[in-house]
Amino acid sequence: MPVMKFPGTEFAVGDPEAIPLLPGKLPSPAETRAALDRCIVSASGWRTVFAGDGGGDSLDPEPSPANRFLAGCMALAFSEFLVSRSGRAPVVALGVDTRPTGPAIAGIMARVFLGTGVRVRYPFMIAAPEIMAWTRACALLPAGAAERIDGFCLVTASHNPPGHNGVKFGLGSGGVLAAADALPLAARFRELALDPATRELLPGILEKAGAERLGRLYAGCLREKRLAYSAYLLFSREVASGTDDLTKQEEFFESLSADVARAAGARAGCAFGVVAEMNGSARSLSVDVDFLESLGVTVKAVNAVPGTFAHRIVPEGSSLDLCRVELEKARAQDPGFVLGYVPDCDGDRGNIVAWDDRLGRALPLEAQETFALAVLAELGDLHRSGVIGGLHGAKAAVVCNDATSLRIDRIASTFGVEVRRSETGEANVVSLASALRDEGYLVRIMGEGSNGGNITHPEAVRDPLATIAAVIKLLSTRDDGSKRGIFRSWLGLLGRDGDYRDDFTLADVVATLPAARTTGAFEERAALRIGTVDPAALKRAFQRVFTREWPSLRGELMARTGADRFDAMATNGTQERRGLVDLGEAGGGGLKLQFSRPDGSPVAFMWLRGSGTEPVLRVVVDVCLDPSARVVVDVCLGSEAGVGRPDAAGIERFLHERLVAMVLEADAMDAKAL
Repeated sequence: MPVMKFPGTEFAVGDPEAIPLLPGKLPSPAETRAALDRCIVSASGWRTVFAGDGGGDSLDPEPSPANRFLAGCMALAFSEFLVSRSGRAPVVALGVDTRPTGPAIAGIMARVFLGTGVRVRYPFMIAAPEIMAWTRACALLPAGAAERIDGFCLVTASHNPPGHNGVKFGLGSGGVLAAADALPLAARFRELALDPATRELLPGILEKAGAERLGRLYAGCLREKRLAYSAYLLFSREVASGTDDLTKQEEFFESLSADVARAAGARAGCAFGVVAEMNGSARSLSVDVDFLESLGVTVKAVNAVPGTFAHRIVPEGSSLDLCRVELEKARAQDPGFVLGYVPDCDGDRGNIVAWDDRLGRALPLEAQETFALAVLAELGDLHRSGVIGGLHGAKAAVVCNDATSLRIDRIASTFGVEVRRSETGEANVVSLASALRDEGYLVRIMGEGSNGGNITHPEAVRDPLATIAAVIKLLSTRDDGSKRGIFRSWLGLLGRDGDYRDDFTLADVVATLPAARTTGAFEERAALRIGTVDPAALKRAFQRVFTREWPSLRGELMARTGADRFDAMATNGTQERRGLVDLGEAGGGGLKLQFSRPDGSPVAFMWLRGSGTEPVLRVVVDVCLDPSARVVVDVCLGSEAGVGRPDAAGIERFLHERLVAMVLEADAMDAKAL
C-alpha cells in the first residue's frame, strides 16, 4: 500500500504498512532517558525537539528513534486515561499542526490508540480551536453515538520553532486538560517511558493496529476535516454573538454586518479589510476567511500555504513585519483595510497589526495591548446592552494570568467588573473562570495578556478569530436607538464624551487606554537562563537580595511613580495569595511584587516564573500609571511613550534592569550554596 496523501494536496498523511518501531530497533534505555530529560512537560503541553537531526529550527520530518518511542508512550498514557474515564472503548480526535514531524508522530499515536482499543478520528492538519470545538460538539452526543468523541490529542508545539513538537490533550470541555488531570497523566507518561515492560509491550501494540485499519483511517481524513470545519464555523458564530440561540445569532450577525458597512462609510473606505498573514499555520486550512466574510469583511490571505513558514513561528516582534508590509500594500489599494493578524502554528493565538492614520503606516500592537482592546470591546458590548453596570447589572469578572498588565484592572473597574488572576497557563485561567461561574459570576472574556490573544466564553482556548471579532465590534458599532456604540459608551464612562467623533480609528481607541508599558514575554531580555533548579530556593535567595535593595528601590519608585510600598503575591494553579512573607512559598508558580501608592492604588509590578514550555525563567515588569491623568489623543499605535503620556516605558526599563540584576545575583548565591 503506497504512502497516502491528504486529498487535494501533496501532504503525505502516512504509510499504513510501515511500522515505526520494531523490536530490534528500539532506542537504548540511556537514549530514552536522555530524550525524556529534554522534554518539557507542563499543563500547557508536552514539548521537545522531535526533528531527527536535533535542530530546533530543523525541517527534518523524521523523529529520532528515542522520540518515536516517547511519542508512543505519550499516546499509551492518554489511551489509559481515556479508557479509565469512559469505562468503554473511547473515541479520540487526533490532529496535527503544520510542522514537518507531525504526520510521523501522529502515525505512531494512531497505531497506539487503535492497538489499545481506542477508536480514532483523524482530520489531519487542524487548528487547535478547531479540533477543540469539534470535540466539544461531539462530546455532547449520547454514549455510543457514531459521531461521539471523548477527547482530543493534538500534535503541536504551538509557538515553538518548527523542529519542536509535542502534544496537547483534552476532553469534551473544549480546552486542554486541567491541572488535576494533566499532572497525573504527565507522571504516568514518565513512568511508562522508563519502565522496561513498555519496551516489550509497545512494538506489539503498534503492529496490532494493522495496515488495513490505518488505511481506512487515512482515507477518511477529508471527511473528518469537513465535519470539524463545520463544527468550528458554527461554534465561532456562537462565540462571537454570545448566544447559542440560532435566531439571535442571525440577528447579531445582521446587525454587526450593518455596523461594518456603516463604519466603512465613515472612513470613506470601500470595505472593512483584514489581512490574514497565516505563516503556513494550521489556520491556513481553517474557517477564517469564511467566518470574516460572513461579517461583510474583506479578507486578504497571505502566506496561506500550510507548512510554508515565512518567518519564525511565535507571532511577536519581527514576526509581525510581513503582516505590517502586507497591510500597507492592501491599504494602498483599498483604504478600508485597517487590521492584520498573525497566528502561531496551531492557531490558538495571534497578534494584531493595525493601520495608524496619524503616522500613515501600519504598526504592530503589543500582546498586552491586544488583550486590553479585546477586554474593552467585550465589556463595552455587555455594558451598552445593559448586561453589566447599573443597579441590575450582573456580577461579572475578567480572568487573566498573573503576568497580565494592570491596565486590565483599570479597564475592568471602569465598567464595575472584578479582575481575578491565576498562575500562567491557559488551563489555569479556564479553570478559574469555570469556578467563578459556579459562584454566579458572568465571565465573558479571559486570557493570558502576557502571551497574547483572548478566550471568549464559551470557548476554552485562545482564538485569533475571537480577538478579531472583538476588535471589529469595537471599531464598527455606532449609536443605535437606545444603545450607544462601544467606543462612545467607553468615552462616556471616562467623562470624555466631547472627544468622540464618528470617524474614530483604532489609534483613537488605543489613546484612551491607561498609560502603560509591559515587558514582552517573548523579548530576549524577558527570558533568563539560570543555574538554580529549585524554584523555591531561587525565590528565597531573591528575597534576600530584594530586602537589601528595597530602600533604594523604594526611593526611586516614589520619585517616578509615587509608589512607596509593595505586596508579595504568589499564584499557584487557580489560587492567588497576597501578603506572602516567605517568597519561597511560591514554589514553581508565579511570584509578583506589586508596588502601590499610599492610597493603595497599584502602579507597577515585578514578576518571575519558570516557563512551562521553554527552559528559561521569565522576568516581566509592568508599569501602569495614573488612570486619572488626561491622555492626549495624539498617540500612535504601539508607541512606548507618545505625546502627552507619562514615561511608562522608561520606568519599565529601569525596573526590569533592577529585576534582572537581582535575579542573577540570587541565582549566583543559590548556586554557591549548592
